[in-house]
Amino acid sequence: MKVVTLRQPGGLDQLDITDQAAPGEPGPDEIRVRIHASSLNYHDYGVVSGAMPAADGRIPMSDGAGVVEAVGENVEEFEVGDAVVSTFFPHWLDGPARIGDFTTVPGDGVDGYAREQVVRPAHWFTHAPSGYSYAEAATLTTAGLTAWRALVVDGGLKAGDTVLVLGTGGVSIFALQFAKMMGARVIATSSSDEKIERLKELGADYTLNYKAEPEWGKRVRELTERRGVDHVIEVGGPGTLPQSIDAVRIGGYISLIGVLTGRGGEIPTAKLMAKQARLQGLIVGSRNHQQEMVRGIEAGGLRPVIDRSFALDEIADAFRHQEAGRHFGKICLEF
Repeated sequence: MKVVTLRQPGGLDQLDITDQAAPGEPGPDEIRVRIHASSLNYHDYGVVSGAMPAADGRIPMSDGAGVVEAVGENVEEFEVGDAVVSTFFPHWLDGPARIGDFTTVPGDGVDGYAREQVVRPAHWFTHAPSGYSYAEAATLTTAGLTAWRALVVDGGLKAGDTVLVLGTGGVSIFALQFAKMMGARVIATSSSDEKIERLKELGADYTLNYKAEPEWGKRVRELTERRGVDHVIEVGGPGTLPQSIDAVRIGGYISLIGVLTGRGGEIPTAKLMAKQARLQGLIVGSRNHQQEMVRGIEAGGLRPVIDRSFALDEIADAFRHQEAGRHFGKICLEF
């Protein structure tokens, strides 16, 4: 089978495409999956670029979608021919968060899905949404579930709420889609007028160019008649958090899911305290969260936004496309 491996110290020129022996038959409680797609995330870029060092020879990519080719003894949840999608934390099945690092995450702490076949315990996967392509399913593992957990699981999103999403990356676009699917209003930001038009097409009720309006937190309050938004999907970190605190309503919720502007910085703690807002960090979600999301997607008819797909042996080009920052939604590998 075709496999991508990463040589240390990392970098896009350190990605090798090789042929390796295909895995054998699955053992008890295992399934063999023919992987057909993956999708790129900021975390994957951190690994392949060397910013988040992984073991030499690591197979990258945390997202994998494909079809079950064989099932081992005791496996009752899946049958040959089922379309499946991987989970981000293979050992976090349900309950509260209990993992705070990436040591068990495919593509980082263990080998990932930049390969054509894999044998893994059945609980490393869930069913994919009915009618999804492999590429569409592959967008769910990291970006889709992060947005779902932020809004629905932790945020308690309900119809009539107002959600603020920052930028046009995978998580932000999913958050916009989930919010609209569930009857919420959405304010979306971007630095590109062209992308702003696409945000409107997806249903954004209000849009802001954050370069044209650097004090966009104040503008968000104006758009909400000084009330502020119920939920903020905060992907920037220290560079955007002060504006997000300004934008959130008293008693609102800020979901910190990214640190695109840096890993540390000053937080206006007095303002956060005065707002009595909840600031919660999170990393993706559990297998049970993913199963709930799939049911929600099937009920609501949501389809992911895919910017562009690349072949497996074009993985370096796919990451260069991500690096350029011109994409809207998800970038996928299909093979």
